[in-house]
Order: sequence, then C-alpha cells, then structure tokens
Amino acid sequence: MYYPQVYRGKILSSETLGFSAINKLVVNGRLQLTSLGLEGDEQAETRFHGGPDRALCHYPREHYLFWRRQFPELTELFASPLFGENISTESLTEDNVYIGDIFRWGEALIQVTQPRSPCYKLNLVTNISDFAAMMQNNGRCGWLYRVISSGLVSAGEPIKLLSRNSDVSVKEALSIAFHNPFDEELYRRLMGAAGLSASWNLTMQKRILYGKIEDFNRRLFGNKNNAKE
Repeated sequence: MYYPQVYRGKILSSETLGFSAINKLVVNGRLQLTSLGLEGDEQAETRFHGGPDRALCHYPREHYLFWRRQFPELTELFASPLFGENISTESLTEDNVYIGDIFRWGEALIQVTQPRSPCYKLNLVTNISDFAAMMQNNGRCGWLYRVISSGLVSAGEPIKLLSRNSDVSVKEALSIAFHNPFDEELYRRLMGAAGLSASWNLTMQKRILYGKIEDFNRRLFGNKNNAKE
C-alpha cells in the first residue's frame, strides 16, 4: 500500500505559461474522484490534458531527488507538485507499475492507461530550455490513470494494487514509444496491453500505417507563441 500526497489546480494565466493549471496545491481531506478527475482540478489544454483516459497524473516523489542532483542550483525548485501531478508517492515507479494496473484508492478504482508524455510547459516551469526532452529521454515521466469507479479519496487513504492486467511496464511503454527505433512488433505488443489509452493506441496504429515515428519537437519545445496557446 502506498500513501499519496494529493494535489489539484485551477486554470491561471501568466506571462510565462499562458493559460495553465500546472501550478497545483496540496489537498487535505476527502474529495470526490470522478471519471474526469479530482473535484476542483482543472486542465487548460484539454486536447492534450485531462479526459477519461488522463483523469489523474502520478509522479514518483523519489524522482525529484534525481532532478535535484542533476541541478543542485535548483534544489528548492524540484519538489512536488512542480510537474503538475495530482498524486505523488514513494516506491511506485515506472519500473514496477504496469499498463492496465488497477488500484483501489479510498472508495475509487483507478487504472493505469499510459506514461505521461512530457511537454514544453515543463521547460517553462523549470526555466530549462530542453527539460521536457531530458525527462522523456531518461524515462522519469510518471503515468496517467482512468477512473473506472468513482468515489471519495484522500491523502490519508492508501493506494493498493488490486490486479495486474498486462506484462508491459510503464518503463517498457516509454522505451517503445520514445527510445527505440521503428519496430512494428513492439508497437503491436504495446497495443495489446490491456487498458492502454485510446490516444496511445492511435499513435502506435498510425506508426504502423505510415511506417514512421511522429515528430516530437512541437510537444517538447512548443513554438515561439507557446506561452499564449
């Protein structure tokens, strides 16, 4: 069982980030978790964030120690929930969490759907121009959940694994998607992982259909107008 820290955020506008809900605050007490996420949590760019397959974002707390070691001058910056996560725990990582895993959290049931795909907003919150690419390359990305049964949840209630439904870890999914060269067999393996999100299924299917890997640059680096998007 893993006891989480819990965070939610409102959409705010800033010169650096434009409209964003990445700046989240700790939540104490019980709150409702629905198919669209935590009560009161918002997402600004719903094409890329939120929705039933991306209702919650989980980021391992121990990864912040790695980032502090990489950037010792930014020790105070690297702490939850810098990356906009809703849940932070210790001992759950990309190595031991699998696509399709179902966890009980309070009254709710949640299922792992995909790794997080880092985006350029992380470059802005860290003031490191290629931070999203660094996160993608080293695989410390975290993952997303769908809510398969709604209910009340809180930081005082542990997250407990109920069932494992695939043999594809979040780490392997990241490697297939971001680190390996084109490999149709691996894409079909990932698509066969029970619980994989619709968007990741579509991405892998498009790779097979068109015979190439999509360009990551816009997601990782945005464009000159990205602070206003």
